[in-house]
Amino acid sequence: MLIDTHIHLDADEFAPDRPALIEAARAAGVGGFVVPAVTAAGFDALDALADATPNVARAYGLHPLYVDSAQAADLEQLAQRLARPDVVAVGEIGLDGFINTPTLEAQLPWFEAQLALARRFDLPVILHVRHAVEAVIQAVKRAGVRGGIAHAFNGSRQQADTLLGMGFALGFGGTLTYPGSRRIRALAADLPLDAIVLETDAPDMPPEWARGQRNLPANLARIADTLAGLRDVPVAEVIAATEHNARRVLPRLNTLLG
Repeated sequence: MLIDTHIHLDADEFAPDRPALIEAARAAGVGGFVVPAVTAAGFDALDALADATPNVARAYGLHPLYVDSAQAADLEQLAQRLARPDVVAVGEIGLDGFINTPTLEAQLPWFEAQLALARRFDLPVILHVRHAVEAVIQAVKRAGVRGGIAHAFNGSRQQADTLLGMGFALGFGGTLTYPGSRRIRALAADLPLDAIVLETDAPDMPPEWARGQRNLPANLARIADTLAGLRDVPVAEVIAATEHNARRVLPRLNTLLG
């Protein structure tokens, strides 16, 4: 099956037609969805979605773009959620060097606190690494977490190899469908296939054929086709390998998905 390792199914953009979009994705071969929270205020909505929808895996975290509005109590709520046996990861957490507010200096303490929780609960992490791959790598090294996924990977081959050596897989999605994304397409083509997991980040990061539109869960199937074309291998090989990789780095998926 295809596993979407990063999709915000709980987002408001999906409120009008969420069940239909999930069914369309299932019809396209998507058998599992990993939904990472981004704020403590969204934890309950994620719980409701995962409780009501088969094969939706939950991850909890405080996204770096929203830490300016976070409170210390949010970390306490996060710790309570991470004690649940059905949580597959801590995420979406990390650093974002593309924006100016909050600053990297403001983001870092929240990231480090969540890495400490990941180590405490022995959970993998789902990393946000935009324009901050090296800083994220160093923080993860200091924390000593068990690996996970570097979402929307956009770094160098050397950084990719470092993350792979630390037990991470690298998430690739709609960006690799754009001919102008030369570095990402080269990485997707040249990395070992056991390094890669697939994701949409829907409703964000639409692929080339949906530029400017809401990204949809079913787009994962065509993203897999694109990756197979870049690697010149059958799409069935990409689907099987990326499913295996997702289950390896997020081992609780095996319980959820069977």
